[in-house]
Amino acid sequence: MAYLNKVFLIGNLTRDPELRVTPKGTAICQFGIAVNRQFKDESGATRDETTFVDIEAWGKQGELVSKYLTKGSLAMVEGRLKLDQWEDKTSGQKRSKIKVVLDNVQFLSTRGAGAGGGAPSAPGDGIDQTTPERHSPPPRSAGKPAPTESLDEDVPF
Repeated sequence: MAYLNKVFLIGNLTRDPELRVTPKGTAICQFGIAVNRQFKDESGATRDETTFVDIEAWGKQGELVSKYLTKGSLAMVEGRLKLDQWEDKTSGQKRSKIKVVLDNVQFLSTRGAGAGGGAPSAPGDGIDQTTPERHSPPPRSAGKPAPTESLDEDVPF
């Protein structure tokens, strides 16, 4: 049986990242992200729904997140879900919380936008901070038809 634990989120940081270091010197950065969803209810009115997610970044990525992102920064987070379980010291009740452990992050804000981001990334650091606009294919000239070599005429739709 195959398993998959992968999460992709795009949203704004809800607080400034908090950087801590373990006794062995490994950086841990914790921050929150707010992901918005817009939908129409039964009456046709547009409604907004916000989900708040805690994120944990380790090592070099954690250091870069704490250095370049601030509250309000727009970022895309790629990671895995992790369940933390503990016993509440005051009440003795078992508690649990789901968070995302960061694998990769893209800084989507620019410094000109007023909210963090905009730092150059180094190869192999797991940080890709190009904006979505830079990934768009170049526009075609108006008089040139689209290439047809790759079209499959047998597709029924």
